[in-house]
Amino acid sequence: MAINCLRVLSKIPLSTKPKSPKPHLSLPQPLSLCGRRSASLSLGVVAAVEAGISHFSSMSYDKELHAAKKAASLAATLCQKVQKELLKSDIHSKSDKSPVTVADYGSQALVSFVLERELPTESFSLVAEEDSGDLRKDDAQETLQRITALINDTLASDGSYTVSSLTTEDVLRAIDSGKSEGGSSGRHWVLDPIDGTKGFVRGDQYAIALALLDEGKVVLGVLACPNLPLTSIGSDTKHSSHNRVGCLFFSQIGSGTYMQPLDGSPPVKVHVTAIENSEEASFFESFEAAHSKHDLSSAIAKKLGVKAPPVRIDSQAKYGALSRGDGAIYLRFPHKGYREKIWDHAAGCIVVTEAGGVVTDAGGKPLDFSKGKYLDVDTGIIVTNQKLMPALLKAVKESVEEKTSSL
Repeated sequence: MAINCLRVLSKIPLSTKPKSPKPHLSLPQPLSLCGRRSASLSLGVVAAVEAGISHFSSMSYDKELHAAKKAASLAATLCQKVQKELLKSDIHSKSDKSPVTVADYGSQALVSFVLERELPTESFSLVAEEDSGDLRKDDAQETLQRITALINDTLASDGSYTVSSLTTEDVLRAIDSGKSEGGSSGRHWVLDPIDGTKGFVRGDQYAIALALLDEGKVVLGVLACPNLPLTSIGSDTKHSSHNRVGCLFFSQIGSGTYMQPLDGSPPVKVHVTAIENSEEASFFESFEAAHSKHDLSSAIAKKLGVKAPPVRIDSQAKYGALSRGDGAIYLRFPHKGYREKIWDHAAGCIVVTEAGGVVTDAGGKPLDFSKGKYLDVDTGIIVTNQKLMPALLKAVKESVEEKTSSL
């Protein structure tokens, strides 16, 4: 697909509650369920959640959100450069992991650098996917030099920071800032520097996903999706080369979700779809069959009467697309033995819930990000709007039971 290299936001406004055009849909203010330990979505639980988030809703995370948007946007610029060169090259093969390695480490180091620069007075904790171990080996020095040069070039092109060039040791230290384990105490940034590496290599969808935990609760999230069209995607949408691409989704608890083009245009407030009839719904799932059980998703869709074929895309771009109403349902059912990581869902979870949606595991329990790097979920993760969730939970339960009994 054609890659539109978009310039990074050079001046991001400090306000995280911008004056924006009227939202696409008029829905009640959503309850942010990310990080709760509730057993179900009963009225009693909803009331408890409302009470429980009041403390966080009254707090301002404006400066943290400003920093997160800046970090994710710069990381997106870096990744776009690498992907553009990757797609231009005729010599790379899918077994050559060096381009995605450069982008992955470079993105993490850049996010770490920007967050520490923008928030110098705060203790810094980052839960992220990478560490510098492999880059410190003798045979990785050329790759490390490439990463360092790319980071310095990205910072110089942006011009926001008057700093001398970072050294390779600076880059290694920045990468290793991501060694935190997270948990239920204090503040922890959560990062997936490139979510959807296979999509990145194909020239398709990927995301830079960044969130902030405060006492185990997700309080803000940013999704930079460099290849996601600004217009709606769906099963009948054909992406043409002239479509504008590059979306930045962002939200903080109690403030809704906004989408902003990566070229710096003004943001607009977004909402999940208001569809109530499951037969009219469409659903997202992982592009790779290895990442989710497509057969189980198909059985659930059949029970719901969903007529549209699934929309399969990589990364947390699915959460972003769902938050603006492109589809109604996201189903993720990893294969046995896989443990979900918090960086694969933290940013997407709050982006959807602040847009009026609901994110739970297959048993209806909201995701709990307070237990370290991993999520303990029942069977899988399901996402939809509040009206469709009861029917979806029923269809999921029946389909899982039928699949289990047939084994």
